Amino acid sequence: MLIGYWILAGALALSNLFAAGLKFARTKEQLHSSGQAWVEDFSPGAIRWIGVAELLGAIGLVLPPLTHIAPILAPIAALGLAVLQIGAAITHVRRHEYRLLSANVPLVILAVVVAVLGFILF
Repeated sequence: MLIGYWILAGALALSNLFAAGLKFARTKEQLHSSGQAWVEDFSPGAIRWIGVAELLGAIGLVLPPLTHIAPILAPIAALGLAVLQIGAAITHVRRHEYRLLSANVPLVILAVVVAVLGFILF
């Protein structure tokens, strides 16, 4: 079960690290032109804070269990990432971008599975 946690948590962490990296490396206009129209509804500062939340969630999935310091924070980080994806899904539904839910729904499910595994293991 521990190996399963690391595989799933690693995939979730990498996904969020990539998303956070985009938000830090690109401007609002660059994100919009790359197909992320949702940025129209948010200020550049809010977009950066979403990136910060994704980055902290990714770190929280890996660092506490790896260092054995407060490993209970890992499933809490996973729940935080699930909430973040639910917020993203709500934004896409509000904007009638239903096809983009195909990314949010699996990430919510993955985050919840990682959280459950984390609560069992840690």
